[in-house]
Amino acid sequence: MPLIALGLNHLTAPVSLREQVAFDAAVAPQALDDLVRQPGVEEAMILSTCNRTELYCSVTEGFEAIPGQWLSRQHRLTPQRLDEFLYRHDEQDAVRHMFRVATGLDSMVLGEPQILGQVKDAYQQARSAQSLRAPMERLLQHTFAVAKRVRTDTRIGAHTVSVAYTAVRLAEQVFTDLRQACVLLIGAGETIELAARHLTDKKVRRLIVANRTLENAQELAVRHGGYAIALADLPRHLAEADIVITSTASRLPVVTKQMVADAIAARRRRPMFMVDIAVPRDIEPEVAHLDDVYLYGIDDLKQVIDENRRSRELAAREADAIIDLQVDRYMAWRRALSLRNPAVDMRVAAEAQRDEVLAKAQAMVAKGRSADEALAFLANTLTNKLLHAPSARLRDAALSGDLDLLHAAGRLYGLDPDDDVSA
Repeated sequence: MPLIALGLNHLTAPVSLREQVAFDAAVAPQALDDLVRQPGVEEAMILSTCNRTELYCSVTEGFEAIPGQWLSRQHRLTPQRLDEFLYRHDEQDAVRHMFRVATGLDSMVLGEPQILGQVKDAYQQARSAQSLRAPMERLLQHTFAVAKRVRTDTRIGAHTVSVAYTAVRLAEQVFTDLRQACVLLIGAGETIELAARHLTDKKVRRLIVANRTLENAQELAVRHGGYAIALADLPRHLAEADIVITSTASRLPVVTKQMVADAIAARRRRPMFMVDIAVPRDIEPEVAHLDDVYLYGIDDLKQVIDENRRSRELAAREADAIIDLQVDRYMAWRRALSLRNPAVDMRVAAEAQRDEVLAKAQAMVAKGRSADEALAFLANTLTNKLLHAPSARLRDAALSGDLDLLHAAGRLYGLDPDDDVSA
């Protein structure tokens, strides 16, 4: 049952395509259910973030193309439109890819920690949809253990620069002193929370939080000394903002070109700096054509991020070494699934012999033989039957000098003095 990882990310596809193939939390469960109903798809998980959309699937051999075809149909794209941007990893390469994604080695921000939480969310989503079986369930548990070890054993997480921090740093380059700036944050998720923390550290003059659910905006605003507004009130407050940072899960833009044009006019042409780190985008791309507006998208942050990447490249190489070892271990476990387990056969044979001898002992009692005589027969006969075949093989091994089998038997039965089975 081949394992494949299929998807596109910030390295292979522009944001305009990434937003087309994104799955939000509302549609993902139904999409997962549909995906595992496809011919040959045995297991599936969908990982969809601002920088990537990926399918992880176990499929019946010969059906490897099904997930890619499904992805095209799901988003009403022709295979020709999508194929040139897709990557696909098979078997151990798929395992390695999942490990690298979860540890942040495949992220725009090398080593960023948020992706692990997103992988865990995708896992919980797949569990709720009952789209996982033992192989991928084991793979995900292994993935989380690998990510924890990489964080513990390397410095990949030291001085990481999140997308939120990068947006704030970029704003600081435009507005030299953020203590004089009014910042509007749109959204209330983890990315906006991180941005709010960084802005609070910079002691911004004013902080406004806008969200579709006013209660969520209020909770975030209270924690960081700002004030909250409903998303519906955004047009009335946009002109107050020198800096706008937005990251929502909306499928449609929440900031239109007309809204920004009106805000710039109300500001009497004072410039406005805007960072859209959402996929799909929160700000209409046409806003970039307005005078006195400086709009940056998530792909524009790459240059700033790359400056901080070099300091973590050594840690990334150490992380890759850990990942390579763990890939081998998981694949060994996966290969074992396809092998016949001799322990099962041994137990079945032993139980059959037990039942045969027990029936004879019970028959002895029924014919008037004493219980002690029947028990002695049961113990001696069962011992002889269970040990006959291995004893014959070990006798032949001793005569032929097969030391490997002799040592293996010692370990198997706990008789090898060099093998501490209690360790």
